[in-house]
Amino acid sequence: MQKRVLRYLRGWISLRPLLVSLLLLNGCAFNTYRAADTVIADAHGGGSALAISPDSGQLASAGWGGDIRVWRLPDGAAQTLWQAHHGEVVALSFLSDRRLLSAGFDGNLVEWSLRGRKIRSFQADSGVTALDVDTTGKQAVTGHRDGSVRLWRLPELSAGEILGSHEGAVRAVAIAPSGDLLASSARDGKVRLWRLDGAFTTLPDPGSDARTLQFAPDGRHLYGAGWFDLFRWNLAQRSLVTLDTDHHGIINSILFDPSGSYLASISRQTDSSVLSLDPATGKTIQRFQRHSLCGGVVVISPDGRTMVTTSDDASVMIWNLAKESLPPSQ
Repeated sequence: MQKRVLRYLRGWISLRPLLVSLLLLNGCAFNTYRAADTVIADAHGGGSALAISPDSGQLASAGWGGDIRVWRLPDGAAQTLWQAHHGEVVALSFLSDRRLLSAGFDGNLVEWSLRGRKIRSFQADSGVTALDVDTTGKQAVTGHRDGSVRLWRLPELSAGEILGSHEGAVRAVAIAPSGDLLASSARDGKVRLWRLDGAFTTLPDPGSDARTLQFAPDGRHLYGAGWFDLFRWNLAQRSLVTLDTDHHGIINSILFDPSGSYLASISRQTDSSVLSLDPATGKTIQRFQRHSLCGGVVVISPDGRTMVTTSDDASVMIWNLAKESLPPSQ
């Protein structure tokens, strides 16, 4: 407990420029980080969602104001912009190189062309809070403000079947690589595994709301994250291991690189760090340029060559991972 309190205080201190300057003078501040190759300022009024196309050539980003923008990768050249939702865009997912699915807190789930033409949409009776689409593009799972977890058939975007409900708003959802197992976490502190018929198992309580969920590429483990820590559930044993990290706040988003060798992560509240983490230990492999305000989302391209983040500071940062990088942090 004492360790967590000290880390929490250290996180607050790291946000105060004067104290950070003093730490730098004494050589006690942050380890070397890798600067972003491209920084797009004022991309949105607060960044809330990112997605990269299957061919790794396009980026979609969205913000609190309901707008969606499409950018070329890896250089970040602007392509299209349109108004998509009334209020925050919660999540984005490419269905193909030319089609994009967006989910909004307004309860709308919408399929778009990359020029902003609406192809089809569905209005849920509760705001969407989380979205994931399986790798085949045949089904999507959403979490909602009313606690419900819903399964959607694609591409027709038929009315979402309610698998079940949490006792609080859903924070995160994920689809296993096999496509036949789902995961959800919510403000009730519960993390559940769902079968497609609605049967579920509640996993061991992580002790902190899981703000993000990701299945390991091999499907054997489910990862989540909350204040400071990674959570790793062994799905065969239904056991939990908590891994300490160098984040000093809520880890808001994690994502495996395509090879499964590391987890990209970004944090918020008392921190805005961007780190790559060892999924076996939680230790930092490399540090990346942090945002100036709370971190939001991190994504990696399917070819593993590009990483993108966004945050409350309204910027989008792009790293070309194929370029020679700095040595890992110690």
